[in-house]
Amino acid sequence: MNILSIGLGKAHTITLEHLKPLAVERVRLVNSSDRVAASDLYALVDSPSINSSLKDGYAVVSHDVADATPEMPVRLKMAGHLAAGGKKDIELKPGTTIRVLTGARIPAGADAVLPEEFVKPEGDDILVMTFTEPGQNILPRGRDVKSRQCILRQGQQISPGIIGLVAAAGHSMVHVFKNPTVAIIGTGDEIVVPGEPLGEGQLYASNIMVINAWCTRYGMKTLMTVVRDDSDTLTSTLKTISADADAIITSGGAWNGERDLVVQTLEGLGWQQHFHRIRIGPGKAVGFGMLEGKPVFILPGGPPSNLTGFLQIALPGLLALAGHANPNLPRSNARLAADLKGGHRDWTDFFFGKLKEEGGFPVFYPLKSSSRLRDIAEADAIASIPEEQGCLLKGSVISVQVLK
Repeated sequence: MNILSIGLGKAHTITLEHLKPLAVERVRLVNSSDRVAASDLYALVDSPSINSSLKDGYAVVSHDVADATPEMPVRLKMAGHLAAGGKKDIELKPGTTIRVLTGARIPAGADAVLPEEFVKPEGDDILVMTFTEPGQNILPRGRDVKSRQCILRQGQQISPGIIGLVAAAGHSMVHVFKNPTVAIIGTGDEIVVPGEPLGEGQLYASNIMVINAWCTRYGMKTLMTVVRDDSDTLTSTLKTISADADAIITSGGAWNGERDLVVQTLEGLGWQQHFHRIRIGPGKAVGFGMLEGKPVFILPGGPPSNLTGFLQIALPGLLALAGHANPNLPRSNARLAADLKGGHRDWTDFFFGKLKEEGGFPVFYPLKSSSRLRDIAEADAIASIPEEQGCLLKGSVISVQVLK
């Protein structure tokens, strides 16, 4: 197969076909936000555990107050008081009422709660000014969660709202897929770790900082280092760092120049290459393979190519390791503010841009500044021209990837 014959869709499929979720671990519910459930989870209890009041008011028999009006109120005798968390129960008899606070148990015999604003206290009695329907202002037992109900499915990402549901169901621990530890290796004699002295002709390693930030956004641990263009040093680094990582990303040295040593070094270590260079722009030199059972993602060194390769291939692979059912960036429909023209009709071309709300609908503005890093920094979305399309016209509504 020609090294440039593989398209984005095929590369994406090959990547995900070779990756499975990592091991399962049990974590505290309070630490589970954004993790992916590794098994179905069932409620241990009903929530609420009793029929309870939705408001501060008065528990009544709705039939007793069916004819109540402000002009002809109905008189009920006070028979007690119940607050949230109270263990006692009071049976409500016809012609009486019980004061209940929000969350309190509904007394036996009562079938509605009348809000206090429709009641006028008068000594040991109350005067009811309006009728109420059966069930009004009552939260039935198990309305939020029923015992033995499935509340979390395997592969589902745990949101803050789901954490509340799981807590209400009686769980304090959940089983989740492990988040990968990612080794990020920047290569090149010209790059320097931020904070170190910068020599003439050198530049700080911004690519690996961007990749590191994306990984930590998704809760992944990272191991980050920079190595010179030296085959022995790169070999040693790959051996050492891969021992503590679940996945490896190399940044730079991905092409076929005399100083591009990544692929030949990996070949020397016996990796299984699945693809290298695909029909995308920018980012054609992206590659993927396995080294001793661990995925390796090769990214080119140019910032736009580097980030595009990461977001389209490496990030979906890493999310698959973490158990995400849909390991891709979120998407939104947007209208194009300008024509988009690709460089190759049989390639997928990507464009960084900004989304702006206009008339209640997102509009995508492609960024065309002279600074590659500034475009990356300012972008909050990515648009793409699919293979065989060549261009997209201004005003078209397309699906864009959302970055922020």
